[in-house]
Amino acid sequence: MAQAQDRYQQAGTVARSGAAIDEGLRSYMLGVYNYMAGGVALTGIVAYLIFSMAVTVDPAGGKALTSFGQMLFVSPLKWVLAFAPLAFVFFFAVRAHRMSVGAAQASFWIYAALVGASISVILLVFTGASIARVFFISAATFAALSAWGYTTKKDLTGWGSFLFMGLVGIIIAAIVNIFLQSTAMQFAISSLGVLIFAGFTAYDNQRIKDDYYAYAHDGEMAAKASVFGALALYQDFVGLFMNLLQLLGDRE
Repeated sequence: MAQAQDRYQQAGTVARSGAAIDEGLRSYMLGVYNYMAGGVALTGIVAYLIFSMAVTVDPAGGKALTSFGQMLFVSPLKWVLAFAPLAFVFFFAVRAHRMSVGAAQASFWIYAALVGASISVILLVFTGASIARVFFISAATFAALSAWGYTTKKDLTGWGSFLFMGLVGIIIAAIVNIFLQSTAMQFAISSLGVLIFAGFTAYDNQRIKDDYYAYAHDGEMAAKASVFGALALYQDFVGLFMNLLQLLGDRE
């Protein structure tokens, strides 16, 4: 296993050192970005639809929860809604390599829809203008980091374990802060979250590029790898957006 991993990393390093970018890689990366963008769009649509059913707005601009909104955002079901995406992504990670391409694609879309339902509450908490502003800031930041991760000759392989440990740390801290409700702790979590997801964005772009060279000879594996790559970039973008929103968003 270790030898296989070494060969994989060496293949990626050799590929990154090449001057030419072949059209196959360009097409592969475009497919990954298209999946990722489709997932973000689906998340936004689902979040808006859930919000529309959960909240009524009077002519003066006041907001009130419908019975559906009370069930989603006030009852204990809110915890199911909040943690459903996390539970699903763990399931996805365990089953990923045994899935067919079609199952992987379906799982990606289901996950994106679940995230949309889970984060629909931000439309109740933050102003629409600030959500739009932070979305474009996130998109510009994501694009810049993606470009750097894709083009850099620096080997980012060593970042993976460090970033993963940081991610686990902020997830645990966020769960603890649900009960503490500390604004200082939330600020620290969001600040670290921005740095971690920024790092993941660059790291994952380089890793996805390496995946192409590792799996280009196997059509099915390449197709699944593109879905997994899109999932990673989708999570990076959503994580970056949500943490920036906590720092920069204007609350209602």
